[in-house]
Amino acid sequence: MMMRTKLWWISSLAVLTASVGANHGFAQEYLNGIEWKEPAIVTPGSTNSDPPSDAVVLFDGKDKSHWKNADAWKIDGDALVAGRGSITSTDEFGDCQVHIEWSAATPPRGSGQGRSNSGVFLMGIYELQVLDSFENKTYSDGQAGAIYKQTPPMANAMRKPGDWNAYDIFWTAPRFNADGSLKSPAYITAMHNGVLILNHFELKGDTPFSRAPKYTKHSEKGPISLQDHGDPVRFRNIWVRPLVPVEGKQVRKAFLRNGDKETPLEN
Repeated sequence: MMMRTKLWWISSLAVLTASVGANHGFAQEYLNGIEWKEPAIVTPGSTNSDPPSDAVVLFDGKDKSHWKNADAWKIDGDALVAGRGSITSTDEFGDCQVHIEWSAATPPRGSGQGRSNSGVFLMGIYELQVLDSFENKTYSDGQAGAIYKQTPPMANAMRKPGDWNAYDIFWTAPRFNADGSLKSPAYITAMHNGVLILNHFELKGDTPFSRAPKYTKHSEKGPISLQDHGDPVRFRNIWVRPLVPVEGKQVRKAFLRNGDKETPLEN
């Protein structure tokens, strides 16, 4: 008797669920009234680190033509090795996605900030630290993956010297008002070897060593810079995707559609 009652209850619940779904879950549809521009088709690279079809390739292992002041940096195999003086990309970017791979010198030498020190500067101003942080202690907001002097990374995902590290960076450029005041700050999300280390971090300004950060009005776009700090850090597979906002226009108020009946909603 108990088993029959249980089966009847399960069967009734299934019928009720199906009925509710048919009358409410599937018959009524929400439509936002926005006419969207169709997203661009982007062909991904053959691996997650290869450049997609819409990327600007800054270094492919063969030449330095996308970089200024790179005469003292040498190409060794497929790697660009840091030499005398920082280098700056000829291309400039605002909001963008950046992929860059780098390797600390081996055998390691030095300690703290003196061990394979470099940096990736977004817009030539805002530094994401490059440092050999594998079993190498230093101040937390100066280790690999830090926004220099502003925040440590959420994790130390460093590979040992000689192995390749990958940064995947998602950058929102700051905006300025006509009078030079800050309209909106810069934001960065970054992954180090597939590990999320910065999650929509709001930058406090630039990233100097000897003073507090601050914002100073600059162009909407800027270059990628790689720092020379006296260490032979190696870089490869550097590419950037300019980020284009999704486009759409409101052609009517949002509404619910249930069969032939439409109910307007307040936007």
